Amino acid sequence: MRASERAYDVLRGEILDWALEPGAPLAEVDLSLRLGISRTPVREALARLTTDGLVQPVGGRGLVVSPVSASDVVDIFELRHALERQAAQLAARRRDLDVFVALGDELREAPALLALGGEATPEYYATVARFDRAIDASVHNAYLVTALEGARTHAARIRRLSHDDPQRLFDAAHEHLLIVDAIIDGDAQLAADATSVHLNRSLRWIQQSLRDGHGRVASAAGLPSTTNGVQ
Repeated sequence: MRASERAYDVLRGEILDWALEPGAPLAEVDLSLRLGISRTPVREALARLTTDGLVQPVGGRGLVVSPVSASDVVDIFELRHALERQAAQLAARRRDLDVFVALGDELREAPALLALGGEATPEYYATVARFDRAIDASVHNAYLVTALEGARTHAARIRRLSHDDPQRLFDAAHEHLLIVDAIIDGDAQLAADATSVHLNRSLRWIQQSLRDGHGRVASAAGLPSTTNGVQ
């Protein structure tokens, strides 16, 4: 793997996982030392992340991780709603049945997996990633897939915040299963409606977290953080 690709993957992962939080400075010299590579591949990686919208310049003083505001959250979910409903409908009509049957089996096991907590949670996210890839492979529309990938880049950063609420992860696993079951049945309308339910519930949870001022969600939107509730 080229040094610039490795730097991109590492930094993108840190941004999506909130190891690099909104507003964090991204100095080429510091990053090159930390990653053990020269400044040129770091610069190339930062350029790609800027194109992705995950990094932005700040008044000629360098680059920082892009902020996430309350209005950004709504905008991202509006985009996801339009794209993912359409993708779910197409997947129900064009799916590889065996792939979604296997996904359904995984999602039925998700509650038990999530109950283990800790290191089991990334396994659930791996299942969600396989769900996304299965949808992409089923729609047979490269333009739609490109749009979905862009939306998911930003959605992933928001979605990671639900680490703070195990119940939301349990609920989301059930919602994903409803989508998969509708796709297995070839019911395009139900697949789209189940997608809407999932997105609406996810948005409501994040908006409630913003109102309550919980942890990183509030900090990302520039709101005060409380010491009680979900952290």
